[in-house]
Amino acid sequence: MYFALSKLLLFLLYPAFWVFIVFVIALFVKDRKRKQRWLIAAVALLYIFSAPLFLNLFARAWSIKPTLAKVPNVYSCAIILGGYTSVHQNGDGYFNSASDRFIEAVRLFNTGVVKNLLLSGGNGSLMPGEYKEANWAKTQLLTFKVPDSSILIESNSRNTIENAIFSKQILQKSGLKPPYLLVTSDFHMRRAFMIFKKEGLQVIPYPCDYSVGQWMDLFSDLIPDGVAWAEWNIYLKELVGYVVDKWK
Repeated sequence: MYFALSKLLLFLLYPAFWVFIVFVIALFVKDRKRKQRWLIAAVALLYIFSAPLFLNLFARAWSIKPTLAKVPNVYSCAIILGGYTSVHQNGDGYFNSASDRFIEAVRLFNTGVVKNLLLSGGNGSLMPGEYKEANWAKTQLLTFKVPDSSILIESNSRNTIENAIFSKQILQKSGLKPPYLLVTSDFHMRRAFMIFKKEGLQVIPYPCDYSVGQWMDLFSDLIPDGVAWAEWNIYLKELVGYVVDKWK
């Protein structure tokens, strides 16, 4: 129930929805001064969510820096959280914009930083089909010559909480000793790290897939950009999810 409700109410987090509501209020308010205030508020929100400067500042504050030991170390396993693939209409998978998670998994294994890879991710769609992300991703790892014996699969999770619960069960059965590297996108790491720690897993954050917040140009970042809207959708979802998951 919680999973379905969270999917259906996602649109309430989007900045475009907030701006639309404020504009609607301004439209129906009869008092002239109040109407002007609502219109100013709508324009201000429109600018804040479209100027990359505010997004980059938030992204920098939200980001969790990697905490890998400075000396070379080898880890028993890296947990790769799903979300880096999508599914074609024919049922076959393909890599999406978050594919850096998969790339880092291959790099960590091929450079000897980790000995095993745990792929965690099933199907997070509200109406899931037969496609399982971890199962498809394993076929791709095999093409990169990663041995089958070094790949662990968790293909039942639909969200980050289930990622942690089911990954813990698999790791306990595997006998692999912690700490484990936790690999996910930079925007997702703060919430994922908190959830995995609450589940009792000793993980070291290994963020990747940096999209915003790494480079800033004061002049260009003050110019509205439509891309900022889409990125705010992601970060606000993570922020609300972090608060809810921490409370739960």
